[in-house]
Amino acid sequence: MTFCLPCPTLALLALCAALAGCTGAEAPATADKPRGEAAQAPVPIVAPPANSLAGEWLKSPPGPEAKGCFTEERRPAVVETVTEHVLVEPEDRDPKTGAVLSPARYRTTTQARIVSGGGRMWFASVCAAEMTTARIAVLQRALWVRGLYAGPLDGQMSAATREAIRRYQTQRGLLSADLSLRAAREMGVVSWLATP
Repeated sequence: MTFCLPCPTLALLALCAALAGCTGAEAPATADKPRGEAAQAPVPIVAPPANSLAGEWLKSPPGPEAKGCFTEERRPAVVETVTEHVLVEPEDRDPKTGAVLSPARYRTTTQARIVSGGGRMWFASVCAAEMTTARIAVLQRALWVRGLYAGPLDGQMSAATREAIRRYQTQRGLLSADLSLRAAREMGVVSWLATP
């Protein structure tokens, strides 16, 4: 039995074989790069920093050389609740059989302990003069897309808009209704390339 391939299929196979041989070929020489020199590594695209906004807090007020605007907030104290079971009366056992005559009694105590105290903290924020009606409308749309804002897209810094900003930032470690510069950049309200 003889098997024949149609001409277009043969041409396609020949083209694939020719292209397969090109992978090991050396790049042609150019005026600025001699033959055989390794190509320069591509410049990586720098991704935005990690997902948390908690690192935005500054523990001391920014100095006069700091560029941009800053917001001061009171960071709340971190409190942990500890529940303990304290032995009030030990169990009573029969000395001969070891059977429990009366079980042990415990008292439950709950205490709140301050893990770290609150304090004044600062973070880079979008300057009030830069929050135009158009930028606030972009912010509202960005919050709406994330399911955090349900009000009108009117470009007004309303109480609902500020509450949506608070929800967006709080879930990421920045407890404030004032828009941080980093959050504004992440939502596309301010460019990453813009200086503060």
